[in-house]
This record gives sequence, C-alpha cells and structure tokens, in this order.
Amino acid sequence: MKPTLIYNLDKALKQELPGKSAHLKMMVRPQYILNQNNTPIPAAVLILLYPIKKEWYFFLTKRTETVEYHKGQISLPGGMVEKNESFENTAIRETYEEIGIQPKTIKILGALTPFYIPVSGFEIFPYVGWIKNKPKLTIQNKEVAKVFSLSIKDLMQKKIKKEKESVISGHQVKIPFFQLKGEMIWGATSMIISEFKYILKGII
Repeated sequence: MKPTLIYNLDKALKQELPGKSAHLKMMVRPQYILNQNNTPIPAAVLILLYPIKKEWYFFLTKRTETVEYHKGQISLPGGMVEKNESFENTAIRETYEEIGIQPKTIKILGALTPFYIPVSGFEIFPYVGWIKNKPKLTIQNKEVAKVFSLSIKDLMQKKIKKEKESVISGHQVKIPFFQLKGEMIWGATSMIISEFKYILKGII
C-alpha cells in the first residue's frame, strides 16, 4: 500500500497539470535569449521523494564550478538525454550517476510539464519519483559540490519566494527565487519546484 502523499501525487500527476501558469511565477523578467540554436537539447531531472518518520523530503544538489552548464547553481539530479534513451530513464540514470541512488529502488510516479529554456537551449523533462527509505548517497564530486535535503513542509511555506534585481549578460532583469537552506533556487529548478508546489497545494 502506498503512503498517502505518494498515492495522492500519483493521482494528481495523471490530471491536467498547471504547467506554464506555475512556471511564469518563477521566470526571469524580462526574458532574453543568448542561445540561438533552434534544436533543443533534451534533458531530464528528478524530484525524488523519501520519508523520514512522518516527513517527506527530496534532494537538491549544488553544482560545482567546473561543470559545463549552470556552474554553482542549485539543481535537481538530472542531465542530458543519451541516444535511444527515454526521458524517464535519463532522470533515473543521472540520479544514480550524480548521487548514487540505485535505479531499482526508484519508483516513478509521473512527469511534470516539460519546457524549453531559451537561454541555454535545453528542453527540460521533469519527473517525480519516490523511494521507501532514506538512501545512502555516493556523490559524484566532479559535478556535485554538495547535496542537501528539502522537506515538503519547508517547501510549502509562503515566505520562501523572493525576488531580486540583477544584471545577466548585460541585461537588467528581475529574478524570482526560492530562499531555502541558505541557498538561492532560481531559473529552471525554481520553475519545476513551482509547478510541484502548486500540485502539492491541492493534495495536502
């Protein structure tokens, strides 16, 4: 028998998703384009839920300063799709490669809304999954500087959403972000979490 949150999420992910309306809340404004490549680069990421006592958590990673994309940013486990690989399998494989969670222990509940990132040229396919127990992690140090856990309880707080003004590649912009665990979560990761949070509001 599935835990209540997992059961409810399983059902919710089969319904119509909020998609763009949730993404827009966390988009950098105004939008700008640095990458003119018309062929999107597919990538997949995973929100992987696990329980500790009566609380549910998921993992976020801080990328190293040596990775090719999104240096030093907070992200979900994930990466680029390999040839002849499904998006779902990419999310699972990358989670194993980055933080060492065995693929056979991961149960996928469903997908969130995919979206294209004009700045980087990536098309992101987010998935939600779960494991029965908190796993032992093995961190891939070349890509991952650190891993931290975020509770659903903390995610659902209203005070975590903030905004700041900044300059990115010569563009004056406003950046919405989530402030959690002393970290700034923005960009694609915050857009995915925004949709996930919207879904959670309807079931908890």
